[in-house]
Amino acid sequence: MKALAEQINDVDAVNTFGRVVGVKGLMVEIAGPIHAMSVGARIVIETGNNYIPAEVIGFSGRNAVVMPFAGLEGVRRGCRAVIANAANQVRPSQAWLGRVINAMGEPIDGKGPLPQGASPVPYRNNPPPAHSRRRVGAPLDLGVRSLNTFLTCCRGQRLGIFAGSGVGKSVLLSMLARNVDADISVIGLIGERGREVQEFLQDDLGDEGLARSVVVVATSDEPALMRRQAAYLTLAISEYFRDEGKDVLCLMDSVTRFAMAQREIGLSAGEPPTAKGYTPTVFTELPKLLERAGPGSADGTITGIFTVLVDGDDHNEPVADAVRGILDGHVVMQRSIAERGRYPAINVLKSVSRTMPKSADPVFLPTIMRARQVMATYADMEELIRLGAYRAGSSPEVDEAIRLHEPLEAFLRQRKDEVCGLQEGYRELEQILGRLETES
Repeated sequence: MKALAEQINDVDAVNTFGRVVGVKGLMVEIAGPIHAMSVGARIVIETGNNYIPAEVIGFSGRNAVVMPFAGLEGVRRGCRAVIANAANQVRPSQAWLGRVINAMGEPIDGKGPLPQGASPVPYRNNPPPAHSRRRVGAPLDLGVRSLNTFLTCCRGQRLGIFAGSGVGKSVLLSMLARNVDADISVIGLIGERGREVQEFLQDDLGDEGLARSVVVVATSDEPALMRRQAAYLTLAISEYFRDEGKDVLCLMDSVTRFAMAQREIGLSAGEPPTAKGYTPTVFTELPKLLERAGPGSADGTITGIFTVLVDGDDHNEPVADAVRGILDGHVVMQRSIAERGRYPAINVLKSVSRTMPKSADPVFLPTIMRARQVMATYADMEELIRLGAYRAGSSPEVDEAIRLHEPLEAFLRQRKDEVCGLQEGYRELEQILGRLETES
């Protein structure tokens, strides 16, 4: 009843509307009461029996410029454009677990209506004040051996997975969604291929993973506003569960497609293109989105894992560079590793968790550091070793790196259906180093 009462209060007592006076590409110009239309306000364009939601993104002369959440078929001059400011919020509830929804918070899984919660949560929320935020919590078991040991993640940390297309980041995300030691997973598929959504839900996530997850989907063919809003909704739902005292894993695939959607919106609004065509608002919106993940001021946390689709395998392109500077660590997936059949194709030496070494078990920290040194030694000499130019016995360190290379590669390799806990991974790594020390 409380939720119903609040929704009734949100209904506008008076309908305020303007009229469509022009359409330019993806933009619609609305004439009418400009004083009632602020940037970010929701507009509903009425085209006979159809209603097209839109958002005010700017002004041109005496007209408001809006961008639609759907196609513009049927829009003509003179259509009514009703102002509905109360629509910029969503009402999540515990009943949303196990459901698949679109960027507007509407169910798309055929399981019936979505129960509404009592309290509204804004799509675009501010993160908790820095001075009131708690520090990151205890180490989080991700279920992936290479991440648990070499890139230990804490509850409330934010990690980026940087990879080119086809390197295996979606499979890694599915492993995390199924195996992570968190209360709830909120998964945002932003600009995802439509064909892959059902595959992800049925094959990768599975019934068990879906039962404790909320999945937000905006496919690549949807308008830019829908793709951007899906990212906002993913964080809004995560914030709701965090404020309920839950440890939330927020997975987003991918931040790059959010940036592309914001670029499309910015260019349509007349912003100048800057770095590789990205508009200035892209680099304004990225920290606003990513900073919403993390610890709250109470007991709940949002552990954020965001994928970044690097353009042309260039890990220094503008979006990747900006995101790397915002997050608390980055996981680099390398195409050359995937090409030789080792999955997940994580380059441990180029990856960083900014909570290390404090997040790692201090008992096993020397083992982790030694394994990193051995892998770095092999990487430095790899070309000479493969060409046969290195002579055995020339360097004890290189000889040790050669002996350890295959066991460490096997350690980093993990099947999609395999699970490895934090302590189990530490012990396996210790056994590899200890066994080969004995052999030497």
